[in-house]
Amino acid sequence: MSISADERRTRILDAVRNLGSVRITELAERLEIPAVTVRRDVAALAEAGLLRRSHGSVSSAAAATGADAPARGDGPSIGLLVPAVGQYFDEVIAGARAAAARAGASLVLGISSYEASADRVQVEQLLTSGAQGLLLAPNWTPADGPEGREWVEDLPVPAVLVERRPAPGSAAEDLDSVASDHRHGVLLAVRHLAALGHGSVALVARRDTWTAHEIRAGYAESCALLGLPAEPVIDIVRPVADAEDVADTLAEAHARGVRAVLVHNDQDAIQLLPLLRARGLQVPADLAVVSYDDVFAELGAPPLTAVAPPKRAVGAEAVALLLRRLGGDGALPVHHLLLLPRLTVRESCGAAARSN
Repeated sequence: MSISADERRTRILDAVRNLGSVRITELAERLEIPAVTVRRDVAALAEAGLLRRSHGSVSSAAAATGADAPARGDGPSIGLLVPAVGQYFDEVIAGARAAAARAGASLVLGISSYEASADRVQVEQLLTSGAQGLLLAPNWTPADGPEGREWVEDLPVPAVLVERRPAPGSAAEDLDSVASDHRHGVLLAVRHLAALGHGSVALVARRDTWTAHEIRAGYAESCALLGLPAEPVIDIVRPVADAEDVADTLAEAHARGVRAVLVHNDQDAIQLLPLLRARGLQVPADLAVVSYDDVFAELGAPPLTAVAPPKRAVGAEAVALLLRRLGGDGALPVHHLLLLPRLTVRESCGAAARSN
């Protein structure tokens, strides 16, 4: 049974923490994952500052010593809870890590699973490790009720929600938050496609994460704002297994006159490109495609126009806000910050390349 990139990278991090320094080939054998896949995941984790590579071996960044050790000042220890490592949260972590280092603070990472019950356990471990403040990306979605969120009221240290927006009246409404405005990101994409003359835009999206729910809500709002019909959302439940069905549904939508689609996320959009060609649909001649995330959209064939949430900036701003709380700024009001994504135009939508 295949596992997701997030699950693989979490297993790699756990194994390296337990083993210390280990050769990548040995790590691949222990985890029963192809070495080429482990090397790719290790490279991504190293870029995010979570692992260190050296001559075919890998070690935990937190375990580095001597001249190669990351600088740690006399500032506070900050705990960061994320639901998984890989793809989306790698960049959030990198932004937070860089901001903490600049401020002389240390960052301690807690990795939950995509299960809400695991959040509190990880937070307790971060607090036990000495975290004086918390950055939290809990396993919530906008569709969830208040159950299971009450624990945030009892936190003994200041906390900032990261890529989460507290609902009015919820247990988290008095917490600071820093998040990407995904609804605005969707508006950028749909408005761009409408400006190119498309009278309708389809949406292909997941439904298992906070971002996915915000994209779906943003799609409905954007269509209403721009006077476009809201097409039935094409669901992705199993990202790889559903690709053929999604391509079939898009071909049917094209037969009805739909000539543009927004796909969440880059991975799913890139997988769709050859499947659409196999059904006689050329991108962008027959179907304009925009992806959401812009992690590796530029590597599509053709390169994908994409919405890029400001993930590194979210991590950095969350650290800055938490440090102000830890600094004792009693006059600081509760902040709910939304940072705007950017749209980078490439070949897949049929317009001249640009960024806005």
